Amino acid sequence: MEELRPSGPGIAALLPPGLHAIYQECKRLYSDQPNPLQVTAIVKYWLGGPDPLDYISMYRNPGSPAQDVPEHWHYVSFGLSDLYGDNRVHEFTGVEGPSGFGFELTFRLRRETGETAPPTWPAELMQGLARYVFQSENTLCSGDHVSWHSPLDNSESRIQHMLLTEDPQLQPVRTPFGTVAFLQIVGICTEELQAAQQWNGQGILELLRTVPVAGGSWLITDMRRGETIFESDPHLQERVDKGIATDGSNLSGVSAKCAWVDLSRPPEDEEDSRSIYLEMHPRRLSDKDTEQIREVLRRGLEMNTKPILPPISSQKPQQQIGMNHDRAQLVQSVGHFQSKQTERTRKDSLESESSAAIVPHELIRTRQLESVHLKFNQESGTLIPLSLRGRLLHGRHFTYKSITGDTAITFVSTGVEGAFATEEHPYAAHGPWLQILLNEEFVERMLEDLEDLASQEVKLPKEYSWPEKKLKITILPESAFDSPLQ
Repeated sequence: MEELRPSGPGIAALLPPGLHAIYQECKRLYSDQPNPLQVTAIVKYWLGGPDPLDYISMYRNPGSPAQDVPEHWHYVSFGLSDLYGDNRVHEFTGVEGPSGFGFELTFRLRRETGETAPPTWPAELMQGLARYVFQSENTLCSGDHVSWHSPLDNSESRIQHMLLTEDPQLQPVRTPFGTVAFLQIVGICTEELQAAQQWNGQGILELLRTVPVAGGSWLITDMRRGETIFESDPHLQERVDKGIATDGSNLSGVSAKCAWVDLSRPPEDEEDSRSIYLEMHPRRLSDKDTEQIREVLRRGLEMNTKPILPPISSQKPQQQIGMNHDRAQLVQSVGHFQSKQTERTRKDSLESESSAAIVPHELIRTRQLESVHLKFNQESGTLIPLSLRGRLLHGRHFTYKSITGDTAITFVSTGVEGAFATEEHPYAAHGPWLQILLNEEFVERMLEDLEDLASQEVKLPKEYSWPEKKLKITILPESAFDSPLQ
């Protein structure tokens, strides 16, 4: 990547239509900065380069003294939406739908005293998130979180994870290739990430807005922030605890390191598709299963009174892209707060599905399993109590989608309609997608047995077993997921 400044006042006339529409929205906000400093991909993604974002523009924002918003640098991406309209990157689906993935990323970084030029490390951070989106095809939403496990600027900062929210100034735009919203990255501490996982990202964003040192109303990231919002105001933890008890968790799934094994099958069974790690050429998820899991991750649950897994879509999904993350672990929460138009579309779709349970496609075979073994890395394992307490005890479901293969595991409560796991056959699979139905009594027992998972001192591998239920869970070290034969 290299830095450049667009040259000449006529540059906008030369821009592709999609890029021009975003540029005009930025120009509305920054009329005094027509030629901002940019970071650009030397070799464009559509020419085989590694960086999906063609450009990241960097603006100097004066903030708002009246709202106690400090001066900061404002970064805006170009490339997650369709900039060109000629299918070189994104398939054109019509002007009424989303352009490309339907959003661009932004980031607001507090300007240090005496700083005359914006740091460029946020551009690489944004490229990393863009690679995740392109490779996983998981659309990010406001309220989502990304656990990064490293200071965002590679310093010693406590800001090591991210939440996503709507940009407070840039408005959604309609381009010739569809609509584009602006999704802002917000740097957070580990304790704030955990609170977002246990409750919901939107709730934590609202708390962050109330604490000036944590970003204030515009959620400005300050890499020098040394205190969490709970250290700045201990009363905020009480609000989180109350929210968890009342609402449960809005986190309906994560991309994670996981695998599962069908213990009821003999190892020599040639048709065994127990785990993506057990074969050199494993069976892949069908297109229909892939689309359904993507919908679980994309939508979350918007109807708490009658939780429903979305039915298998008859639409052909987008091309599958293998995941290859630069970080050792990236867990993306599944929020469901986007633009009003998108939110309405999702709600209508769910309402239209609420009258019928899933009827599996006639060509997809559902297998009932007698005994299963689940495998997770430590971070994914620590989310199991969250999924049980915050989701299943509230009559909901929770999905793990492997970032290293084609495996998926969905925990389902007895209150969820549309699952292919039933009380009579609580373990069921479509190829590498496993569903596990757990009743409330068993969930309570599992929570007691898994209590030590919250400790970082757990010696790995750690095994939990419920022989009468024919269920086993093993927490494995990271290295166990490096081998395709694990």
